[in-house]
Amino acid sequence: MSWRKTTFIVVALIVLLGGAAALSKLFVSMKPEQPKRPDVEMKRSVKVETVNYSEITSPLSLPGGRAVSGSEVLLVAEASGKIEPGAVVLRKGTSFKKGQLLAEIYKDEVELALKARKAKFLTTMTSLLPDMKVDFPDQLNAYETFFRAIDLDGELPEMPVVKDEKLKVFLASQGVLTEYYGIKQDEKKLKRHTLYAPFDGTFTQVNYETGSYVNTGGQIARMIRTDHVEIEVPVPNEDSEWIKIGDKVFIHSNLDDSQITGKVVRKSNFVEAETQSLSVFVQVGQADSDKVLPGQIYEVTFPGQKIADVMEIPRGAVFNSSTVYVVIDGELKKREINVIKRNETTLIFDGLPTGSKVVSEPLINVKENTPVNILGEEGNNKPKHGNQAKPQ
Repeated sequence: MSWRKTTFIVVALIVLLGGAAALSKLFVSMKPEQPKRPDVEMKRSVKVETVNYSEITSPLSLPGGRAVSGSEVLLVAEASGKIEPGAVVLRKGTSFKKGQLLAEIYKDEVELALKARKAKFLTTMTSLLPDMKVDFPDQLNAYETFFRAIDLDGELPEMPVVKDEKLKVFLASQGVLTEYYGIKQDEKKLKRHTLYAPFDGTFTQVNYETGSYVNTGGQIARMIRTDHVEIEVPVPNEDSEWIKIGDKVFIHSNLDDSQITGKVVRKSNFVEAETQSLSVFVQVGQADSDKVLPGQIYEVTFPGQKIADVMEIPRGAVFNSSTVYVVIDGELKKREINVIKRNETTLIFDGLPTGSKVVSEPLINVKENTPVNILGEEGNNKPKHGNQAKPQ
């Protein structure tokens, strides 16, 4: 190929490429210019509340309250012998009423020995009355009445008060006083063979059943009182100051929607090491005691105490335990508050000037001095626009 032909081809390609570039530029210049978007300064809208302090009563609801008996007693044998049946069956779960005979410990021999001793005492008194008629006529009537009141099957009546020193010496020398108080002691021992219910209750544990032999001091059974029930509520230490003895409370069952009332009767003055909580005891009203079963779990609502000059905000609005955002001149500013009470979803606080705009919602990915709008007041803070080009 000659150089002339090569030169022609190169020149033709340059002309074609240059023409294409010129036409492309011409077409672009003929397209109308698009209008520019306005230069808008974007601001975040936040929810705020105006600080206004007032008196607040904040109830406290705590789960995990366990019903316990007002009394838990061991039925202990004060005498030895075979256990004989009483008015109720000596088995776990048996209920009984106050004053019912729970069990008897074999007492026939003790009973007969006591009667024999009383009979001997009657013999002694019989031999003394003639001497008293001569030596102490003014005391005879009282001692004759005492003598006639003695019953072998009943308790020994009270002996007349001895005020005369000579009479006291006379009775002591004849062994009357020794025998009298010995019989009274045996009567006390006989009563220990009979076990009566001290309250309305039920057996939770039985170690000796009817027919078993028990020694003195043996633990026959364990029983709880059912007509006097309390709710033991574990309370975080920081919340205990809002609960006072005598407060009326509401008790809610986890099994149904029932609600009964109670009253705070005790507060422990020590903290459990494992739970860092202390126990508050709520007494169930007498009319509702049969609705509460020992061992069942309940939720208890305490009324709380009145707190003056405070405000309540959501817990999510507070970070670092006691820091909040307030809006000042359209910007976020950090401020510290004084937290007085922490509830499950809210906080009660003071420490901010009245009228401050405190942010009442959790904020994510923000920092101090961030420009913001107050939710609901966006119309008063219109966005600033830059220069806008007119379309051609």
